[in-house]
Amino acid sequence: LEDIMTKVYADIPENERPMMLMNTEVTDENVEYYLGTTDIEYEEALASESMVGAIAHSVVLVRMKDRADIESAKTKIKETVNPRKWIWVEAENVIVKAKGDLVVLIMSNDLASRIEENFNNL
Repeated sequence: LEDIMTKVYADIPENERPMMLMNTEVTDENVEYYLGTTDIEYEEALASESMVGAIAHSVVLVRMKDRADIESAKTKIKETVNPRKWIWVEAENVIVKAKGDLVVLIMSNDLASRIEENFNNL
């Protein structure tokens, strides 16, 4: 997932990305924070967020388990994720897409469409 995360940011210059961007492994303990739910069957997941709390930006890649209901997972994430999880800022765009066994959650402002396009082009 690290390589895929690099690809979703590939054509976005460093100076246009959120400050202090860092990847974090999504675990059973933090999955609800990143995806809004614990009720999906995933194999692994990786979140990319700014370490500056005043920046509303989160990209989460989720590799689903074999035979998991991807459409149901996308719906569940879209319905439960909190675009105001940073409390004092809110992501203007919430995008949930799938490609093969990968689901991406994009919560961002200006970069959302570029990240979505990069994901679509994987």
